[in-house]
Amino acid sequence: MKIDLTDTTSSKINKALVQGRRAIGSPAVGMVLTLVVVTDEENAYDALKAASDASREHPSRMLVVVKRPSRSPRDRANARLDAEVRVGEDAGIGETVVLRLYGEVIDHAQSVVLPLLLPDAPVVVWWPVNSPPSPAKDPLGALAQRRVTDSYTAQNPVEELKERAAVYTPGDTDLAWSRITPWRSMLAAALDQVTCKVSSVEVEGEQDNPSCELLAMWLADRLGVPVHRAVSKGPGLTAVRMETTCGPVSIDRADGSLATLSIEGQPDRAVALNRRDTAELIAEELRRLDPDDTYASTLRYGVERLHEPKPGAAGDGAKGGAAPAAKKTAAKRTASK
Repeated sequence: MKIDLTDTTSSKINKALVQGRRAIGSPAVGMVLTLVVVTDEENAYDALKAASDASREHPSRMLVVVKRPSRSPRDRANARLDAEVRVGEDAGIGETVVLRLYGEVIDHAQSVVLPLLLPDAPVVVWWPVNSPPSPAKDPLGALAQRRVTDSYTAQNPVEELKERAAVYTPGDTDLAWSRITPWRSMLAAALDQVTCKVSSVEVEGEQDNPSCELLAMWLADRLGVPVHRAVSKGPGLTAVRMETTCGPVSIDRADGSLATLSIEGQPDRAVALNRRDTAELIAEELRRLDPDDTYASTLRYGVERLHEPKPGAAGDGAKGGAAPAAKKTAAKRTASK
């Protein structure tokens, strides 16, 4: 069921939601959170589809905020709020409100969204594109316990990672980080099968791919060994190769779906490492609403430190020279977080 409202208010939108639930015979609200999606008209359809697919795992009220910039001073003076309320099969599992903001209302999006939040439920804000310089200080971001950005969509993803590190606040996260969860789990499992020390690592992937940079930073931070960033044609992250005292350990994924795990002294194994779509990434982020300390530590390691020479012998860590074996244990412990 769809209800279109033109030049409306938050109060009228709330009434339309109640009216829609009653019309489909579902007056009870069984949603676990409010997901606020902040986007532009060009990306609104894809963002809404991904959020709707993710709602099958996390029933939620989705508020899609579409900002329509003014083309002239007269347009800016004509402030208006249009809304499209969707309930039932048109909204997936939950409720959806598409908010289109015109004129001066764009500068007060938080005043429109605040009355529409589910009471006593967590709030997650997601910027598919054009994320603010500091998500936690953004008026909409300040309403949320969890703030999701995607550095892959930035014009310069590597610089974006540096900016994210400078303004990081507990609750911030990045879909570029979610993309490497299977890789981190697989690497931790591979290290679990050997008792050797890691001496160096090479991470291979597309140039300026933020997921590749984050994986390299995570390995450098957790293992305390030199990590080299190699460039390939992709797609995305293509290989991780670790030199250990017992021989090389590597994961190679040339086609974006099936990878080969190689460990010295063991037969090669094929492992599934599919590139996941946005809906799967959002669903993963909605599973946990507490701060991700592992992501914070990785982000603060810094892209610029990846190729710096390590002081002392190989294996001296960047955090006081912790032994690689101890760091390897920490990597295993945090890989699934």
